[in-house]
Amino acid sequence: MSNDQNDLSRNRRRVLQGLGAVPLMGVTGLSYGAAPATSAVNTTKLAVTDTEVIVGQLHSATGTMAISETGSIQAEQLAIDQINAMGGVLGRKIKVIKEDGASDWPTFAEKSKKLLVNDRVACVFGCWTSASRKAVLPIFEKENGLLYYPTFYEGLEQSKNVFYTGQEATQQILWGLDWASKEKKAKTFFLVGSDYIWPRTSMKIARKHIETIGKLGSVVGEEYYPLGNTNFNSLINKIKLAKPDCIFAAVVGGSNVAFYKQLKAAGITGAKQFLLTLSVTEDEMLGVGGENFAGFYSSMKYFQSLSNDNNKKFVEAFKGKYGPKSVIGDVTQAGYLGPWLWKAACEKAGSFDVDKVVAASPGIELKTAPEGYVKLHENHHLWSRARIAQGQADGTFKVVAESKDLIEPNPFPKGYQ
Repeated sequence: MSNDQNDLSRNRRRVLQGLGAVPLMGVTGLSYGAAPATSAVNTTKLAVTDTEVIVGQLHSATGTMAISETGSIQAEQLAIDQINAMGGVLGRKIKVIKEDGASDWPTFAEKSKKLLVNDRVACVFGCWTSASRKAVLPIFEKENGLLYYPTFYEGLEQSKNVFYTGQEATQQILWGLDWASKEKKAKTFFLVGSDYIWPRTSMKIARKHIETIGKLGSVVGEEYYPLGNTNFNSLINKIKLAKPDCIFAAVVGGSNVAFYKQLKAAGITGAKQFLLTLSVTEDEMLGVGGENFAGFYSSMKYFQSLSNDNNKKFVEAFKGKYGPKSVIGDVTQAGYLGPWLWKAACEKAGSFDVDKVVAASPGIELKTAPEGYVKLHENHHLWSRARIAQGQADGTFKVVAESKDLIEPNPFPKGYQ
């Protein structure tokens, strides 16, 4: 056996044994033969060579959204490192160009154009807020780029150029409100969110479900505050006066820290008040502090505490790379799915060409996703389970409810548009 063959054999053993904590996601077989010719897998002048394929990462590494987006950056990089350790995609190692959207929507648009037009990346893993996604969407559609978007969001969107690896409204908002009504007997709701597209649209959907379509009860208050806002005293006074059965919250980013600390200081705690949020995961909990969120609830599809073999391996690999104190939230996990879905689609298509990757994507399954089995729908969203978990004083979450089956994604639910 030649030295090259010895090296290859050692590498394969290292992948299959030394990376025992790594879930081999969506991989139907590992190929160690010659890579297909570049002319065959890249006919649209993307940044692909005989040995390398370049992708983009576009998140807020700075600004008010960094508290939420850092986990996505880390998880996407972990997936890429694992894929590269297995030999890459179509025989090519993935190289990443990282851009910082800096929590500023025009910057997201500018950076997305750079990645697609100047860098010619094969795909982009990125965005968090709906405002950032809406800012880049026209550019991805004009330039025929490919975006893997990891955040739970309001739905009411479907694009050929975007794959949505988080949950949409029917899988998070509607399911969460139904649970609040059935299990917590909530009949009056106070809606609060940050002031941009996702919270406002989410609360519009929530109000329709509460008052008309779902007939759960009534909305007794609705308030919005600017991104980065740190003064919630007037809101808290309004909540005290309204005395809602449920505070339904979509405050995002760094504002969460002030919001939950001020709630506790005002005597509004999980022991006295039912609160269900769409926007606090383990990532935000680092800043918020478990002592300030304990007893409140989050509606997500993933929590780090999920007890399944896939998740145990994922958590071990994540903490092995980023340290034992690192945490994994819902969007972090959804970010991790992106590179694996892209890899599976490229290999199914036998190409990096965007149109071919898009055509090959519906029906792709990830049986080893940390959240459990997921499948890509033809509408570019994932079949996923919904879950509710209660915040604990130590900063973790305890899952208290889970949908029996995977929920089919429906970004345009009838009556909510």
